[in-house]
Amino acid sequence: MHGQLLQLISQKITLSDNDRELCLQYFEPVLFPKNQIIEKEGSIPKYLYFVISGFVRLFHYNDNGDEVTTHINCPPGFITSYSDFINQIKSNENVECITGCELLRITKADVVLLTQQSAAFRDFSISVFQQSLAYNETRSKELATLTAEQRYQKLLENYPDILHNVPLQYIASFLGMNPKSLSRIRKGIIK
Repeated sequence: MHGQLLQLISQKITLSDNDRELCLQYFEPVLFPKNQIIEKEGSIPKYLYFVISGFVRLFHYNDNGDEVTTHINCPPGFITSYSDFINQIKSNENVECITGCELLRITKADVVLLTQQSAAFRDFSISVFQQSLAYNETRSKELATLTAEQRYQKLLENYPDILHNVPLQYIASFLGMNPKSLSRIRKGIIK
């Protein structure tokens, strides 16, 4: 299961045999069924997850008690409530497997140990967190500047498999609209 992670890292950083062994040592493979909440709001995030297969989302409840999806991870990639994981503070977000998932996970303590033992993983972890910040900045700008239809079109261009794996209500919430608006947009595109 570690092959995809090692391949992703190797695209950016040269890994030694020792680095590869450390990856096997610190990243634990886990399987979760569909609709499983793997990190619950109100607690400190235990793990940073690498998604090998399946779809995972971050969500919280708004003041009306409605679910608000803030992130959908399409494999491969990392997911957690990043700032809460880094700072080891209670999160208001849930991490849920939308589909059955194959994941690798690592604790914050093990991230620290791994990055102390491997310059390659230190550099890669900095890169992952920088990408997370850049992604969130871009997402905020898009929610503020793009129309709902433009956001939907962009999502389809970047993640075409999402429609076949993620319920429309999660996609609508992620795009900052209600499901009826998404249905209207989809019907308009089909015509």
